Amino acid sequence: MPVEIRLLAWSCFLGLVHIVAASYSGLQQRGGLAWAAGNREGKTPEVTGAAARLEKASKNFFETFPIFAALVLACVATGRHNTAVVLGAYLYFFARLAYLPIYGFGVPKIRSIVWGVSIVGILFVLWGLFIKILPY
Repeated sequence: MPVEIRLLAWSCFLGLVHIVAASYSGLQQRGGLAWAAGNREGKTPEVTGAAARLEKASKNFFETFPIFAALVLACVATGRHNTAVVLGAYLYFFARLAYLPIYGFGVPKIRSIVWGVSIVGILFVLWGLFIKILPY
């Protein structure tokens, strides 16, 4: 299995971690299991602090993940297994892995840098799709 597919699979798992972290932290502020089991009619109560940051981190992950996934799958489908693709997949995955706790703990400047690294990872995968360079 190509390493970029393995990193894509781990990124899928990371997406689930984002969902659980955001849901669990928000659930605590919204009324616990009684609220979760209810019909949730009306406006969803707003959350604050770490719960709000984890919701934003989750939304941010799912803004970038489809692009990353599509590019990795396109690279595999076209046989573009090269250094740029592999490096980009590593950059994306590990930056997104770091992003969740950094955002959750509210570290603003580092959060933006880590987000930028994940975007650079996506750009490397994109570049590797179109440019033939040394194989990995």
